[in-house]
Amino acid sequence: MNAFTALVRKDLVLYFSNRRSVIMAIVAPILIAAFFGSLFGGSGDKPANIPVAITDLDRSELSTRIVAAMRADSALAITETGAADGAAQVKAGKQRAALVLPAGFGAQAGRALFGGAPKPEIALNYDPSQGMVLPLVRGLLAQHVMEHVAQSVFGSGAAAGPAGSFSVPFSTRELEASSKPEAKYNSYAHSFAGMGVQFILLMGVDMAVGLLTMRRLGLWKRLRAAPLSRTKLLGSRIASTALIALIVFAVIYAVAMAAFGVRIDGSALGFVAVLVAFALLTASFGLLVAALGKTPEATRGLAILATLLLVMLGGAWVPSFIFPAWLQTISLFVPTRWAIDGLDAMSWRGLPLEAALLPVAVLLAFSALFSALAVARFQWEE
Repeated sequence: MNAFTALVRKDLVLYFSNRRSVIMAIVAPILIAAFFGSLFGGSGDKPANIPVAITDLDRSELSTRIVAAMRADSALAITETGAADGAAQVKAGKQRAALVLPAGFGAQAGRALFGGAPKPEIALNYDPSQGMVLPLVRGLLAQHVMEHVAQSVFGSGAAAGPAGSFSVPFSTRELEASSKPEAKYNSYAHSFAGMGVQFILLMGVDMAVGLLTMRRLGLWKRLRAAPLSRTKLLGSRIASTALIALIVFAVIYAVAMAAFGVRIDGSALGFVAVLVAFALLTASFGLLVAALGKTPEATRGLAILATLLLVMLGGAWVPSFIFPAWLQTISLFVPTRWAIDGLDAMSWRGLPLEAALLPVAVLLAFSALFSALAVARFQWEE
């Protein structure tokens, strides 16, 4: 028993002596649980600030009051715009839905409340990747329209009609905001973008740990004896890692296209540009991890934690539109958010090359920052 106790004590001492590993084992589940708990918790509060565009072609007193009521609703962030512009913003992912109140809406809705007259038709453009938003917008629209149509009808002293004959005083024409009218949203497109980003970043972590292992073996010290500059040595590592990441991501998307029907409905050039920019980001991120890490064992855990945070905030696990408004703002400062948005834009959203320029620029800016920090901080000996 003394030997058994000594062996157990030895394992405990070894484990808890690695403070970074212990912190990782405790902090990671706490952060992930807190993240998902904040998204799916039972607070009972309805979502806030869902961006919705609205076009009022009627401009009647009734339609104006309905728009004002929706603007005052804390669940919505209303933007008034033209019908075509609203639909384009939904397609680009800038709005979750776009509503168009038709001309004559105010006059027709009051008569249609009792079910005896034709109902005005409200066009509802929606983002097919955000199915949870559609019923919420549909419900809030019905709530505000019913409330103000009823106030208008009964406030003016109109007859209420037969008991129990009320009906929703409008119909909706729901239009999926896709790149092509005949195309259907493919949920695999976003899934492959998110999971591709996650596992390519984890591959970058493995490359970083490999760098630290090479340093422990003294290989980098020997290379430093050669007539090669620090930038050239580390730059070659960035280039090789980026090339590997690009090849792996290309294979992932090839399988997605062949087996799951994922298509590049947008700019093929823009799609390639986003892949190349993210491959460079992965390589520079891995090099930065190696530059800041001390030992392979301690670095792996912290790097995986950092990767998980980047992936969560980037919307790879759950779409960023269900984040609280403050978290959506923070996610714009995370490079993975731009990578996933750029891949979505070039695949199922079917957007032109211009939509890829900003994500590519942001990814390249992060890559340059990470590379500069890594080259400056890299230690050639453990």
